[in-house]
Amino acid sequence: MPVTLPNESPEYRSARNALLAAEADLRSQIENVAKLRRNLPKGGAVPSDYVFRTEKGETAPMSSLFGSHDTLAIYSLMYGPTADAPCPMCSAFLDGLNGQIAHISQKISLAIVAQNTAEKLVELKSRMGWSELSLFSAKGTDYQRDYLAETQDGSQLPILNIFQRGNDGIRHFWSSELFFEPSDWHPRHVDSAWSLWNILDFTPGGRGEFFPSLR
Repeated sequence: MPVTLPNESPEYRSARNALLAAEADLRSQIENVAKLRRNLPKGGAVPSDYVFRTEKGETAPMSSLFGSHDTLAIYSLMYGPTADAPCPMCSAFLDGLNGQIAHISQKISLAIVAQNTAEKLVELKSRMGWSELSLFSAKGTDYQRDYLAETQDGSQLPILNIFQRGNDGIRHFWSSELFFEPSDWHPRHVDSAWSLWNILDFTPGGRGEFFPSLR
């Protein structure tokens, strides 16, 4: 349905209609990419049932994180054992996820892991106000190294991984490997799940050089 807005010029409407066509094309391409993702063949079997630590310090095998769901999303927070604070970009991303857990958890399970102690994660969770997020310590496991979230020198990386549980066990489904592809600013590997950047992309100034740093 054609639309107009108060006091707009013909030049604006012409340019906006051209943009609208581009936005519709982008929407179709996003769905095409999502379909390709959904149709991926089975990923590799998880090499072990990684034993994480809960915020109470109790053991939590990876298989237990699925709960009643067959799909598990794990986000690796950049907060290594020698870090004084978590990555500000990760923190901004998790701020958004914290408010969506009630909705997300109706469909899949979501866990946040970090290469740090359970005690430090409890303190971090309280300080950041992540009341709805479940944080787990990956220390003592090979999870971060196996699933692209830790380099050979121990540097931490912010990778999102999706796993599926079926009759043949737990298999990897997808990871935000776009992180490793060249980009014009930051990797944009989880932007589709990040409201901050999507909102800014609607504005005249766009993202600019903005860097979330409230924490």
